[in-house]
Amino acid sequence: MNLKSERRGIHVDQSELLCKRGCGYYGNPAWQGFCSKCWREEYHKARQKQIQEDWELAERLQREEEEAYASSQSTQGAQSLTFSKFEEKKTNEKTRKVTTVKKFFTASSRAGAKKALAGKLKAEIQEAKAPSPSIHRQASIETDRVSKEFIEFIRTYQKPGQDIYKQCKLFLDTMSHKRDLSIEEQSECAQDFYQNVADRLQTRWKVPPEKVEKAMDEVEKYIMTRQYKYVFCPETTDDEKKDLAVQKRIRALHWVTPQMLCVPVSEEIPEVSDMVVKAITDIIEMDSKRVPRDKLACITKCSKHIFNAIKITKNEPASADDFLPTLIYIVLKGNPPRLQSNIQYITRFCNPSRLMTGEDGYYFTNLCCAVAFIEKLDAQSLNLSQEDFDRFMTGQTSPKKQESDSFSPDVCLGVKQMCKSLDLLSQLNERQERIVSEAKKLEKDLIDWTDGITKEVEDIVEKYPLEIKPKSQALAAIDSENVENDKLPPPLQPQVYAG
Repeated sequence: MNLKSERRGIHVDQSELLCKRGCGYYGNPAWQGFCSKCWREEYHKARQKQIQEDWELAERLQREEEEAYASSQSTQGAQSLTFSKFEEKKTNEKTRKVTTVKKFFTASSRAGAKKALAGKLKAEIQEAKAPSPSIHRQASIETDRVSKEFIEFIRTYQKPGQDIYKQCKLFLDTMSHKRDLSIEEQSECAQDFYQNVADRLQTRWKVPPEKVEKAMDEVEKYIMTRQYKYVFCPETTDDEKKDLAVQKRIRALHWVTPQMLCVPVSEEIPEVSDMVVKAITDIIEMDSKRVPRDKLACITKCSKHIFNAIKITKNEPASADDFLPTLIYIVLKGNPPRLQSNIQYITRFCNPSRLMTGEDGYYFTNLCCAVAFIEKLDAQSLNLSQEDFDRFMTGQTSPKKQESDSFSPDVCLGVKQMCKSLDLLSQLNERQERIVSEAKKLEKDLIDWTDGITKEVEDIVEKYPLEIKPKSQALAAIDSENVENDKLPPPLQPQVYAG
């Protein structure tokens, strides 16, 4: 086979450029010396090997669990506390349990579930070995990254980590066969699974509470990343319809000012204005997250920026009475996408220990209250008459123009000056928009005028073409160097005089 370098006259060693597998094609150093075709085959082999190792790990964990369960039954006898009795004891202590996920962990159904899981693992291994153009389990980059991080995390827990991994795999496998359940039933399954895993870590493995909380965060991250596309805003619910209704409602309330909501934030201060922008960015970023805990983290960051803005404005710590109106104002100003879907998703699938306690739960509750307030906002809530409220909602007038004309006698000078400044800014904004509009019109007129002049010139040149004749050269005098003057007198003739 001729190489490109040989065709160019360069002598090289062919063994250094050919593919390592000897297929006769060029090898690429970036692909470890393989050609593109052989490199893809090696990559698929490595990928299939990794999948097979994962399944072998799962089967080994199952066998160890079966051996541990059998040994505990043989040593303790019939009077020992089995897992089903542990479930009964836990049911007496807890007020809310759902029987759907309990069946996953009972002794009677354990063998059947493990056989079904082992059969599916073998089927997926065989399918991965088949010469298909793609792998059956196609996951996104984020899903693969989260899976690797979860495996690395549970290795630090040793045997409890193996138990966590097995239970998560069993739960995901079971949920994949229950897509026809309603979203409320899937939510109950997830909540009951969280509770079961936490109880197993605390009671069976004696894991400290702080490590249990950390483990539950990783469990939530792993299973919800894989279940996100199935349970977020499903078609069987009216979440999308509610999202559109909330967005339309917020757009209609664009005229609401901070003064109407009694918001103790002054955006004229540069630091406060930056905090408001950051809060709006965080509440909008919530929609880009997959894990309920990450969505809660966005709400928490937004709330902390709000508290900082209030603290800078008032020069004192903010209170709960100041926080909620400011959060309402941030939501109205930001109009986050799919707000209701995100709230429902967090409510249904977030770890209850995090949602019901701590600052995350507190800020999430305030966000729910803010959305409920916006949905029911009326004239009385803003201390307005019904006629003014209706005019503002229909866009007939703006409240900023009326504030400067209607001052009560007891209003302080600072409030009056602030309203005048807002009115002046509104006028300046209108003037700026008008100037920008006129500038764009002038730019268009100049472009049209230039095009018109160019076309007229081209038409004239086409109608009266300009012909340039070459310049004729003047004849030079024979006896003179002055070639420019062709009218010189004749040369002098010699004369002879007689002496």
